[in-house]
Amino acid sequence: MTLIDGKKVADTIKEEIAAEVDKMVANGQKRPHLAAILVGHDGGSETYVANKVRSCEQCGFTSTLIRFEDDVTEETLLEAISRLNNDKDVDGFIVQLPLPKHISEQKIIEAIDYRKDVDGFHPVNVGRMSIGLPCFVSATPAGILELLSRYDIETKGKRCVVLGRSNIVGKPVATLMMQKHNPGDATVTVCHSATKDIKEICREADIIIAALGHPGFVTADMVKPGAVIIDVGTTRVPDASRKSGFRLCGDVDFENVAPLCSFITPVPGGVGPMTICSLMKNTLLAGQHAIY
Repeated sequence: MTLIDGKKVADTIKEEIAAEVDKMVANGQKRPHLAAILVGHDGGSETYVANKVRSCEQCGFTSTLIRFEDDVTEETLLEAISRLNNDKDVDGFIVQLPLPKHISEQKIIEAIDYRKDVDGFHPVNVGRMSIGLPCFVSATPAGILELLSRYDIETKGKRCVVLGRSNIVGKPVATLMMQKHNPGDATVTVCHSATKDIKEICREADIIIAALGHPGFVTADMVKPGAVIIDVGTTRVPDASRKSGFRLCGDVDFENVAPLCSFITPVPGGVGPMTICSLMKNTLLAGQHAIY
């Protein structure tokens, strides 16, 4: 069993990005500039945005954080997005999700200029990805494919089961895994809450990508020997022994599943670091005006 070290891969990629930024600056180009809009004080979002700011520093990017309270109006948020769309110094920006219930996330996503949509959520980027055109690919799916590539995991002709059908992970990673590409060229089955015989379907999989947000869902009796397991789940579960009062738990029963696998990602330290790293790669592309 090989443990897939997402943190190590992410650190390597950030070093590669920083070297690219140094070349850009030496050639008289400006540093890529990533902005983030954060609404409210959700603990997970706070941590994630702080990690993004730190990653920007490692990559040599300029970063800007714009904060609003939970009671911000949708109109005010849309005005902020319009300003960032028109700010020539800002190459890419994100609006951290989830948003308060009185704000339409879809309306916010669609208001972002798709050429600055480094999260890859805008319908234009999603559509372009689905037919294999250049675009900003959603960060977590892009990170998953990067891990498969860096560990030379064969995907061509393999049976891949994706657990979950979210717009952020499940649907895009299924699309990417079936495309004529490497990694890709897999035969993909998407399972969700209405799928029957999930255990039997998973037992036939060479690769399982678990993105349900259901701690410990994938058990040893669902995994065939030698399978590759990519665990996207990061659910906070109470843990009195931790200073924080919680621990991160993946969608996979790691202790019992890991011995069966050829490759497996841990939680934390697997897919998580790659998500932010992929956002940095998208920001570099935005700074280079590589996506039109």
